[in-house]
Amino acid sequence: MEKAQTGGVSQPVRRVGPEDLTDADPTPGMRRQVAFTAPGLWAGMVHTDGGAASGWHHHGTHETSLYVVRGRLRIEFGPVGEDAIVASEGEFIHVPAHTVHRELNPDDDAPTAVIARAGDAGPPTINVDGPDALDAP
Repeated sequence: MEKAQTGGVSQPVRRVGPEDLTDADPTPGMRRQVAFTAPGLWAGMVHTDGGAASGWHHHGTHETSLYVVRGRLRIEFGPVGEDAIVASEGEFIHVPAHTVHRELNPDDDAPTAVIARAGDAGPPTINVDGPDALDAP
């Protein structure tokens, strides 16, 4: 196979199993696991304990997509964190770049979501003090 067809990588297709996931991007109240990174892409999973809320954070220049595999996730965002959406199994969530938010688990069982983040530079997670951390003074 020519390297031009594979983007220059030696393993163009690979499997990443649960045993290959590693803890990544800590935010209080949630556990992220990275499956792989590639130029402009971060892919992994997130788990939030029953009844838990994560700390406030954003993903810098990265656009974030979550697909809820199990359970429900509540995302709070907006001025003073007063806006919210809830997504259930089989639904997607889109979190635009620089959007300060936090995840909450409205149930007793831990939900699981698949994360895909697209962006070119900077850390994939930036923890902040509250929902209005990016607002101008």
